[in-house]
Amino acid sequence: MSAKTVFSFYKINKRLGRICLVMLCLLVFSGKAWSQQRDTSDKMLISIDRAQSIEGFKTDSGEYRKFIGDVILRQGTDTLYCDSAIQNSTTKNFEAFGNVKIAQLGGTKGTSDYLKYTSDKKLALMHGNVTLTDGKNTLECEDLTYDLGSKTGVYDNWGKLKNDTTTVTSKRGIYSVNEKIAHFIGTVYITDPQYKINSEDLEYNTETKVTTFFAKSKVIRDSGRSVLQTSHGWYDGLNSNASFWGWSSVWYDAQYIEADSLKYDKRMGHALANGHVISIDTGHHATIYCGHLEYFQKKRVLWATMNPVLVQANGKDTLYINADTFYSAPMEKWQQGGLRSQIPNDTMSIGDSSGAAGSSGTVKTDVPPVAPPVKKVAAADTTKWVLPGVQEKKSTKKSKKDSKKEIKGELKIAADTTSADTTAPLYFIGYHHVLIFSDSLQGKCDSVCYTRSDSMIRMIYDPVAWAHNSQITGDTILLQLDSSTLRRMYVPNNALIVSQSGPAKAKMFDQIQGRTLTAYFDKKAITKMVVYPNAECIYFEKDEKGAYMGVSQANSTRMQIFFNDQKIRKIKFEQDWHHTGTPMDKADFPAMRLSRFKWIMDQRPKSKEELFRDSLEK
Repeated sequence: MSAKTVFSFYKINKRLGRICLVMLCLLVFSGKAWSQQRDTSDKMLISIDRAQSIEGFKTDSGEYRKFIGDVILRQGTDTLYCDSAIQNSTTKNFEAFGNVKIAQLGGTKGTSDYLKYTSDKKLALMHGNVTLTDGKNTLECEDLTYDLGSKTGVYDNWGKLKNDTTTVTSKRGIYSVNEKIAHFIGTVYITDPQYKINSEDLEYNTETKVTTFFAKSKVIRDSGRSVLQTSHGWYDGLNSNASFWGWSSVWYDAQYIEADSLKYDKRMGHALANGHVISIDTGHHATIYCGHLEYFQKKRVLWATMNPVLVQANGKDTLYINADTFYSAPMEKWQQGGLRSQIPNDTMSIGDSSGAAGSSGTVKTDVPPVAPPVKKVAAADTTKWVLPGVQEKKSTKKSKKDSKKEIKGELKIAADTTSADTTAPLYFIGYHHVLIFSDSLQGKCDSVCYTRSDSMIRMIYDPVAWAHNSQITGDTILLQLDSSTLRRMYVPNNALIVSQSGPAKAKMFDQIQGRTLTAYFDKKAITKMVVYPNAECIYFEKDEKGAYMGVSQANSTRMQIFFNDQKIRKIKFEQDWHHTGTPMDKADFPAMRLSRFKWIMDQRPKSKEELFRDSLEK
């Protein structure tokens, strides 16, 4: 009889009025038994090994025999010890009183204050200070129904199973000594020096320490730093790994992951999540939503696929980034110099080597690449991921294929036995079909890199950024954030900004282009822009009342544009400038386009929901 069958049988009898579910049968006597002769016609043979005295008596319910003083009864290989015992000669039910002890072959022992036994079923109802042990594991409770044949015990009024290190406490339970399996129901607590478990329904293997969950459960490790939650699955207490299905979650320090199914290996520090995954870095207010996620805790490396969306929440503005794949890892120390110095400020003079471009015209953008080291290089036994830097070239335009070759990641050989620096800032890389949305900025590109050390976003491969009425394009776009709010933007090559002027059907656009562009934001709006060198513009001028006066076309070495209420207020030309004006009635609006002009406002993300919807449809 299995443990679950015994428990079901017990529950049915309990509901029917708790009718003698357990009537123990260790010993049934006949007259010949008292004379120490076995009744070979009875397959349940009982013998009396010892009793100081015997008394016979009758009641309305039948005839009885009472054995008194150091009673020892035996049935096959099972032995019962007690102070006294009473046998119903007709029903063969047996009761034992005082210092009751059951001893079975293999070292299984049970003790109680009272025992009632049904001999043909070998069922014992034990009451009062009950213990059941196999020598390694001990069950303690007040009431226990014990099947001596299958060595299975059932209790429903709190019990405790314990060994040298682990204790399981529950309201109800089934314990199989032979199978080394216990099923606990109700309020269940498992305590161990390495972990604690709370559950409503679980199965526990006393040999392997594998716990199988059938209801809402929680596993707590490392003094509360690690928490696993599930309703279905198993946890291996010896090897510290788990496999959960149905909604489950794992939390370690500041990293939280939940999913429809979850596998976690504590020793390897590896988590694998599938289906409606939510990964939260509580320390940095970053969340990833996706369909599949893999996290390496020791290296702090994360891969998110199946339409991931990264949400960075700081301050009042929240940044959303959608891509086909996300990769995250800590930066090496030599990479943590930051990118702030790579965006020029408004005090830099023309030709300043620390600015947007030096006298040689070289643009310095030594930033993390947009591809992690995904190619493994053969090594002795161990490898180490690192994120190499990138040097972008001069204005020579390259194909996307050639550019990818330049920034492809490399794998350096190093020992992989230690954990990553927990203080190192993380970077995130999004691959392909990237969409960006926040209140102050929207964007689109093929790939994106976000470095947390300086709150910098680097958009590459056909990047487009939209800020209110303006559209910005270039070979690469760097976005400087402050609490998820855009503060500065830098385009290091082939910069272009376009704003629609007038109604859409008029096809009038304010346009500014140059090699580099630096834009400054305040309260989510552009306040100033610097274009250098080779600055050009087409601008529809207005008077103080907003009436159009004409079209201005100009070029200069350097150009500063000042904005007010999202509109161009003033343009300042610096060094070698040239300007022409055209009256509105003579202007050919469709022909007034700069060389790199393009207008793709229809591709602009309009809401954060669009990113999640797009994520589901990819």
